[in-house]
Amino acid sequence: MSTEEAKRSITGALTVKPTTDDRKPSPVTTAASAAATGKKVIIKSADMKDDMQKEAVDIAISAFEKNNVEKDVAEHIKKEFDKRHGPTWHCIVGRNFGSYVTHETNHFVYFYLDQKAVLLFKSG
Repeated sequence: MSTEEAKRSITGALTVKPTTDDRKPSPVTTAASAAATGKKVIIKSADMKDDMQKEAVDIAISAFEKNNVEKDVAEHIKKEFDKRHGPTWHCIVGRNFGSYVTHETNHFVYFYLDQKAVLLFKSG
């Protein structure tokens, strides 16, 4: 477990202010998953390895297919990451929200799946 943490500020699910310049949006190879479901995926900000980002997007796609309520989508993603990568993960899903979070290093991703934003991070 990492002791180094970083803070993120996300306003209105549109503006992302990373604390350092080394955390820039990165393309994730989710073309196969996105193409199969017809979903548009945009990674807005990430401090997470590419394979874990892809896993987050794939789980989110699955969660949106199984659930209609944003709270249930967030619960599905959070519980799946808790199971696969240990506690404690937090997930926020929606079209419009603000947040300011502290996360463990290499355990943060913020992306769009079509019109919905997904914020997933580990803390605690």
